[in-house]
Amino acid sequence: MLGDPSETTTISQEGRAPDAHATAGSDRDVALVLTGGGARAAYQVGFLKCLARNMPDARLPIITGVSAGAINAVYLAAHQGSLSEAVDGLERLWANLDPDKIYRVGTVPLLANIARWGLRLFSGGTRAVPEPESILDVSPLRELLRTALDTADGELAGIEANLASGKLKALALSTLKYSTGQTVTWVQGRDFDGWERPRRVGMRTRIRVAHVMASAALPLMFPAVEIDGSWYGDGGIRLAAPLAPAIHLGADRILAIATRQLKSAAEASEPTFSGYPPPAQVAGTMLNAAFLDAIDQDAANLDRINLMLEHLAQRHYGNLRPIRTLVLRPSRDLGRMAADFEVKLPPAFRFFTRGWGTKQTRSPDFLSLLMFQSDYLRELIATGERDAEARLDEIQALFEPASSRSG
Repeated sequence: MLGDPSETTTISQEGRAPDAHATAGSDRDVALVLTGGGARAAYQVGFLKCLARNMPDARLPIITGVSAGAINAVYLAAHQGSLSEAVDGLERLWANLDPDKIYRVGTVPLLANIARWGLRLFSGGTRAVPEPESILDVSPLRELLRTALDTADGELAGIEANLASGKLKALALSTLKYSTGQTVTWVQGRDFDGWERPRRVGMRTRIRVAHVMASAALPLMFPAVEIDGSWYGDGGIRLAAPLAPAIHLGADRILAIATRQLKSAAEASEPTFSGYPPPAQVAGTMLNAAFLDAIDQDAANLDRINLMLEHLAQRHYGNLRPIRTLVLRPSRDLGRMAADFEVKLPPAFRFFTRGWGTKQTRSPDFLSLLMFQSDYLRELIATGERDAEARLDEIQALFEPASSRSG
């Protein structure tokens, strides 16, 4: 299902043709797509720093986010200042994080949650055993978001203000509805009619902290979040087409920031562990497949559709439209980087992750998702900024007006 070519092709065909209002403003309809990756989302902040410094007037009217990328997406969409001011605030948020601001890292809470899972597994399903919700208690993250996003009753007033002023056209956050297995994308925006497909739906709402928490709810590690009577988890679990929300919202161009290095064939063939695969390696591979690999297949499918359109007269496009896409990826293995900072994790949490075998692999991707360690996060930001500078010409070209490109 992940990376299914028919999923992206269908989305591109069904993406509505822009109306007269959208066409008139098409030069502004650049969508920013922020993928997941847990703590790796700090890498996106580095890219945004470079963008804000070199293109302070860049407009991002459509913003979509999933998993930890939802945090960045909401912060940008709700901030009422300039792009530079928004990115400065986002950098301060990430650069000063520590694990205890995301989840409870003490020995007692961690062991209590693990004990609940143990009792559950060996209980035979009896109701006498309390049901565990997750391995980690993420109540600190909820309080952090409420403070950082300046919420009122859980809602983010800045989003509505930016929509009213025309600065923002739409914000979309993707989640997984556990009861049906559908990807539900929550949208707060103008001129939005929603969409409904067998595996994915788009729903209008007023984005709240609960939507952000749900989108970032890493399976088993973070608890599911209740929204309107149903339970939701990380939106990257089954998001086969991460570019789809931006397309549905009328984007003409897409700037997507991924958090996984695209390795060469030789690099990808290099083993990262020896012997029997440790649980951390298995978990990391599964999480990469769910959260980080789909963007590459989705972008490739979109490129093929664009290539097809180049050979058709515009009158034959039907509901299709060409969409320029630039996917930016790390130049370094962010999982391998995490291993250099592991020793500074809180003792109880470090003991727990080592039990999963994070020291047995040279690229502990599973660990990198949970490495909310300030020194690691600052290095991710610096890496993202350097990578953006290296591709600045491509980024600037994406924002050029159509008239400039054709001339």
